[in-house]
Amino acid sequence: MLSSEALHSYVEYYFNLSGKYMDTLMRHASPLYILDTSILRERAEQFKRAFHDVLPDTAFYYAMKSNNHPDVVRTLVCSDFGIDVSSGMELEQAVASGAKDIVFSGPGKTREELLLAVRYSDRVTVLIDSFGELARLEDIAAAEDKIIRAGVRLAASKGSLWRKFGITPEELPLFREDTIKCSHINFCGLQFHCSWNRTPDAQVEFISTLGHILSGLPDLCREELEFIDIGGGYWPPQGEWLQPAGTREGKMKIGLGAEAGPATDHYCLPSAGIETFAEQLHIALCQYIYPILSCKICFEPGRWICNDAMQVIMTVVDKKADDLIITNAGTNTVGWDRFETDYFPVLNLTRPSLQERECHIMGSLCTPHDVWGYTYWGDEIQEGDILMIPEQGAYTYSLRQHFIKPLPHVVTL
Repeated sequence: MLSSEALHSYVEYYFNLSGKYMDTLMRHASPLYILDTSILRERAEQFKRAFHDVLPDTAFYYAMKSNNHPDVVRTLVCSDFGIDVSSGMELEQAVASGAKDIVFSGPGKTREELLLAVRYSDRVTVLIDSFGELARLEDIAAAEDKIIRAGVRLAASKGSLWRKFGITPEELPLFREDTIKCSHINFCGLQFHCSWNRTPDAQVEFISTLGHILSGLPDLCREELEFIDIGGGYWPPQGEWLQPAGTREGKMKIGLGAEAGPATDHYCLPSAGIETFAEQLHIALCQYIYPILSCKICFEPGRWICNDAMQVIMTVVDKKADDLIITNAGTNTVGWDRFETDYFPVLNLTRPSLQERECHIMGSLCTPHDVWGYTYWGDEIQEGDILMIPEQGAYTYSLRQHFIKPLPHVVTL
């Protein structure tokens, strides 16, 4: 269960900031995304500091897919982050934002995208995803008479759906042999990515595997490697908060035709702080990597950096019953029906209270899945009240959908 102390502290923190958000509504009509770049800068510095304190040589790349708003990208560039992109579209935006250090990851890069990377070879490192992509990149770089830095992604999971990413670690020696034949590719690094990391366990386990693979390579091959990119997937420190329907038990109850549980029950899957990640990854690197290879360690945080920096503001436009209201923002704002299973407190900024009350908070899209939550925090709720859902900065704005209703404007603080 999510502790009442942690929940009350969270709600009180955001109610104490309500003046800043209500002042914004004096100048801009809801619905709104409110982006606070000071939070981005604070998270960026905290993340860098955690790893700078324990590792000798590091680099940091913001994963643009987590929130691609231009002000987010520019803020992180100004905070001395490189940018991790996963498409030609993102690459062009990163260049326009002033990024000088870009890693281009992701499967299925088209020839047009690889050509774009080659043309920006002064600032782009391509993280190659397959043997075929290696051959295509060499052909394109040769035609352009350019040499481009590149690494290869190693598959960190054997799960069926994760097969789409990278080559298997066991294929690394063969891949390296193929890179020797590519005179226009400077092969100099490795990447892996473990997703949804609430603890460092999966990353530590793969670092152990990687150390074993690297120890079997020739010395010359290891000497070519300038970086190991550990990827991202770091979960914010407050953990993952769930509605009853998001828990294993709740899903079983729903499958049996029962209610998942009371709306005021909330659950937390805890996560480690970033300092714990830094400490444990440092121990693993010292044990498995540094004895055989001296290189830069790179990180690609996305969610951890931008999650807290964007809030969603909306207005109650219709009160249909004491336990049913409609807002002027639909869940096309965030792009998916996350609030049926994920829990984020809905705060009534107009009538704040540390009392949580049951009520279906629905959007105005013409679908029953347009759900913001099943409770709100406030004295009561009426038409015209201003509601806020905090911490909607990650995998929301980038996933927004032009569906039925207009999307909110972004106000940057």
